[in-house]
Amino acid sequence: MAINQLKEALEALKDTGVRITPQRHAILEYLINSMSHPTADDIYKALEGKFPNMSVATVYNNLRVFREVGLVKELTYGDASSRFDFVTTHHYHVICEQCGKIVDFHYPGLDEVEQLASHVTGFKVNNHRLEIYGSCPDCTSKEVH
Repeated sequence: MAINQLKEALEALKDTGVRITPQRHAILEYLINSMSHPTADDIYKALEGKFPNMSVATVYNNLRVFREVGLVKELTYGDASSRFDFVTTHHYHVICEQCGKIVDFHYPGLDEVEQLASHVTGFKVNNHRLEIYGSCPDCTSKEVH
């Protein structure tokens, strides 16, 4: 499945006129295979051995390109660093308040909430974001001991 996602993402980039560099390919592949919602720094550290001349700025610039094309979502949660998520299906996030772990949570889209919000407020609603906070199993088990 990840191979198809990578092919489709590369095609989407090509269709918008974005050149496919080895760094772009590697960053995209890392994002597709990563389930950890990495920061730009995480991506840089994971790939710096493969691309010794790549800078953190290169990673940020490529993530910006991916975001503009609609392949990647930037997740900001009030801390200093954004996390990045490859856009697959519409999903929500469950976030551990202790360690910061983010896990995807699939639930039928809340389209009716958008429609209601639009109807009640007169806003033209573009999208929504739902975050659920708590303690992950690892942090919960540490609390017990």
